[in-house]
Amino acid sequence: MFTPFRTAAIVALMGSVAAPAIADEVNLYSYRQPELLKPLTDAFTAETGIKVNVAHLDKGMVERLQAEGDRSPADLVFTVDISRLAAVVEAGLTQPVESETLRANVPDAYHDPDGHWWGLTTRARVIYASKDRVAEDEITTYEDLADPKWEGRICTRSGTHPYNVALASAVIHHHGEEAAREWLEGVKSNLARKPQGNDRAQVKAIWAGECDISLGNTYYMGKMLEDEEQQEWANSVRIAFPTFENAGTHVNISGVAMTKAAPNRDNALKMMEFLTSPKAQEIYAEANYEYPIAPGTEAEELVKGWGTFTADDTNLMDLAALRSDALKLIETVDFDG
Repeated sequence: MFTPFRTAAIVALMGSVAAPAIADEVNLYSYRQPELLKPLTDAFTAETGIKVNVAHLDKGMVERLQAEGDRSPADLVFTVDISRLAAVVEAGLTQPVESETLRANVPDAYHDPDGHWWGLTTRARVIYASKDRVAEDEITTYEDLADPKWEGRICTRSGTHPYNVALASAVIHHHGEEAAREWLEGVKSNLARKPQGNDRAQVKAIWAGECDISLGNTYYMGKMLEDEEQQEWANSVRIAFPTFENAGTHVNISGVAMTKAAPNRDNALKMMEFLTSPKAQEIYAEANYEYPIAPGTEAEELVKGWGTFTADDTNLMDLAALRSDALKLIETVDFDG
């Protein structure tokens, strides 16, 4: 594994010269924990003989790549959420990638039209509803979240978190800014408490009786069921797949992009093609409870048991373009206040 110390040494030794390619390696900067990627990286190495070095970053990927410039050892960036992918692209830190394999494996809605990033898996932004206090089909749309009948009954994490910014961007896309502002105000007025914690914390709050419904990503159900302490939380709720009026269920994405510097470009392309292959998609979906996107692939059995939905087919770059407008609205209504 390469480390920040090794990176610094490379930069110091090479000066203004780009980091040299290493024939049997590929270097990945990731916002996801290495253990979540290990089943994939192990499978890739077993198939190709190419070693994968993963540097996990909690934050600051754009800033780090900018500081390293052409000397960066990173070949690929791996992240979740369209806004984070778009931020790397907009900073001019990626290069377009064209590949018949990628085109065949990734539907148009799930890659950058110019080839700067490619989707791997999706997750739906769903409603976790109390089994005891919310009837089946009592809430069916995202618009319903602003209905006064839910006053004092909704929990959510911060409105400025990228997952909720992406959802607000989708509201703008489907209904316009004024309607999105009214929706945010309506949801805020229905909150049982100030936005706080992560998606799992909202389910815990439902279990504790603090609220009746919450927003969350689908895969958290699987993660809670893995944890003995959190199983009781998970079993207190059911997943509801809301839709937008006249559209589908909001989804977000995990994706990969090739850096502009990419010293091991050929290896990086091989890894991108592998990550989008049906084999890798199913490995990743099983490990992380997400939905594979390659044609002919299926979700893990537990995930399929949560129900079916039709994903909103809006290209995610269209939503990424609205994220600054969405964030401005969230701050204007003082959603977290």
